[in-house]
Amino acid sequence: MTEHLQQSLVLIGPMGVGKTTIGRRLATALRCVFRDSDEAIETAAGRSVSDIFNDFGEAAFRDGERKIIARLLSEPPMVLALGGGAFMSAETRALIRQHATSIWLDADLDTLMKRVGRRDTRPLLQTDDPRAVMANLLAKRNPVYAEADIHIDAAGSSHEETVRTILAQLEPSHDR
Repeated sequence: MTEHLQQSLVLIGPMGVGKTTIGRRLATALRCVFRDSDEAIETAAGRSVSDIFNDFGEAAFRDGERKIIARLLSEPPMVLALGGGAFMSAETRALIRQHATSIWLDADLDTLMKRVGRRDTRPLLQTDDPRAVMANLLAKRNPVYAEADIHIDAAGSSHEETVRTILAQLEPSHDR
């Protein structure tokens, strides 16, 4: 089925929404490659996202992130999960519009906080009030995420249900 995927599918949305888990399952369903931009950044840099943030700052991380995403989008079609802030770059959004179909996985604040609380690997949430940080990020980012080609509510569904919803949304609008 990979040969029928005409362009990459790019999953965007806030941290904790399930982009990586859903992306892996979506790629399996479509029988194509799955990539995670954060994992690709870590491989290229030879260090964790948290270490890059701590050692070089968010601006340096975002610069590297844009370059990695551009490289990934130049490869054959795949399912690509982006870090939560990647879609904020106008340059990255333009590349995605040109080379991929963007899918916004959305969830409410309570759901996201439950999910991100399971791990402490989120550099932006290493603060005294992670809930306030997440609320602020959603307020800033959701209007930009809304530019995505497809919007999926991923809050109340299992990962499998979310994948089925994505596939159903792709059927009429995407020539797989």
